[in-house]
Amino acid sequence: MTRTRTARRTGRLSVVGLASLALIAALTGSAHAGADGTGDTDGRASGHAAETQAVHAHDDWAPTATGDAGMVDVVQGGTDVRVGPIAACDVEGETEGGTPGITVGEDGELAAYGRAETSCERSGGRARAEVTGDRFSTSVLEQYGGPKIRVRSYSASCHTTDNGSASSMSLSGVTGFDVPEEIPPNHEVLIPGATENDPPMARVVLNEFTAPEPPDGSMAMSAVHIELFPEGGPVTGDIRVGSSSCAPYGD
Repeated sequence: MTRTRTARRTGRLSVVGLASLALIAALTGSAHAGADGTGDTDGRASGHAAETQAVHAHDDWAPTATGDAGMVDVVQGGTDVRVGPIAACDVEGETEGGTPGITVGEDGELAAYGRAETSCERSGGRARAEVTGDRFSTSVLEQYGGPKIRVRSYSASCHTTDNGSASSMSLSGVTGFDVPEEIPPNHEVLIPGATENDPPMARVVLNEFTAPEPPDGSMAMSAVHIELFPEGGPVTGDIRVGSSSCAPYGD
């Protein structure tokens, strides 16, 4: 069961989603962008990925956590473009990361990330990762008749529990596609092709959540995962915004 608490302040909608159980299958929502592939939301949408728990507990392993502002891994014009993880942190390495901003591709066409900070910590037998950032955009779809995708601000975090992990995320100021007020895990949005018969230009997964099967208590999540031309096209690959991973018994 999920519950929603809604508050209105100066005309803005603030939404907080509460966690639901993840061991029952993939809670997957789906939506489509408008006929022209555009949509927007000025409010703040929050989502909580469901918790995951290990089948068997382990007492002798230290918990781990990682976080990053995102990454780009695409093929454009036959050329591989790989950047990231951006501003990464890790409890077993650099525990803090940051960037004043970075662009990928000509004039940031593939992706532009604004200021971002990450923090990873392990203490008291628990681990956590927190990611915050702002002013992400990608205009790679515009030349094919698609929208420019923007996210004004985002956050992604995870933490370990006694025998599992949990995560949360938020987005605000999203343009290019519609965002629900409460974002369930693995909510999918398809950005349609330029004509009715064309395959989709992109598949966007919000609040992406993955966990191994059988569960070992670990999980990985991304606030936004953009898969370009998922059925093949002039630009293919993945762009991620705000990612974290946690494991109560290490990697």
